[in-house]
Order: sequence, then structure tokens, then C-alpha cells
Amino acid sequence: MSSSALNARQKELFGHPAGLFVLFFTEMWERFSYYGMRAILVLYLVSESTGKNPGLEWSNGDALALYGWYTMMVYVMSVPGGYIADKLLGQKKSVLVGGILLAIGHSTLAIEQMWAF
Repeated sequence: MSSSALNARQKELFGHPAGLFVLFFTEMWERFSYYGMRAILVLYLVSESTGKNPGLEWSNGDALALYGWYTMMVYVMSVPGGYIADKLLGQKKSVLVGGILLAIGHSTLAIEQMWAF
């Protein structure tokens, strides 16, 4: 077997390129984050500020407006994010930075409200 064929086989995992697994798991956690936030954002904003699961006690209109802005910005920010990834960071750094930002964002959701603000 030639060395180029051997190198090509070493870069595969279960018959797929090794980078595909990194891409899959990054996208999976990003979608988990997005749909999870969509599910709880308005509920958190409109809940009363006291009790077992305190929220921010916003009005329904304000909470839905923020939800709309959040949903819009998720898709709009892909344009400048793609530009930064393509022109400045490159593929590997973009995935690494995105994964780190995703982990930081999820970690901040675990911080208590009064301590964070």
C-alpha cells in the first residue's frame, strides 16, 4: 500500500473524515443551546421575581420582543461571523473559538441571578 493511501486511511474514523466528528458535535451542541434557550427564555423573563424559580417579571410584550430580537440575531450574526471565520481565523480556530464561547455561555447560565447582576 502506498504511503499516500495509508495517510488517507489514517485520517478516517468509521469511514468518515476525522474532522466530521468535530463538526458534528460542535453543531449538535450549538443547536442544543439554541433550542434550549428558545424553550426557556420567555418563561424566565415573564416569571415572578420571587419564589423557587425566580425570573425577571417582564411583561409578555417585552419578553416576546426580546425573544424576537434573539431569534433574529442568531441568523443575522452568521454573516459577520462567517466573514471573521473565513478571513481572519481559519477553520480550526473558528471551531475552537466557537466551542469555547459556547461552553462559556452555557456556564454563565448556571450562575445565580443576584450574583451575576
